[in-house]
Amino acid sequence: MYVDDEGVLTSEFTLSDRHQGPPGHAHGGASAAILDEVMGLVVWAAGHKVLAANININYRKPLPLHQPLLAEARITEVAERKIISEGKIILPDSTVAVEGSGVYVIASRFFEKAIMNGANS
Repeated sequence: MYVDDEGVLTSEFTLSDRHQGPPGHAHGGASAAILDEVMGLVVWAAGHKVLAANININYRKPLPLHQPLLAEARITEVAERKIISEGKIILPDSTVAVEGSGVYVIASRFFEKAIMNGANS
């Protein structure tokens, strides 16, 4: 995964048979988990300790197995107690197959004793 200077997180990945739902394609839960991960990680990468409060997923096309895919996420809104991010999974031909948005709430107290990057946070 990589976060660029504009705050866009990108990740290349390939789904395997263990992610299968319909024959030759990923289970919708795998796509939702990937988007939850990248949408949450882009918020964490910006320095916010959050938990997911709501996630919306829109399935446009099935995700093929054994092909390189790209996930992207960005923060679209920062408020006092919540942060909204959006994400998408892109097929090799640049078609957006799955997209979503997430509301993440500031929850620093849940992470007071967590060890992150080898140091207490």
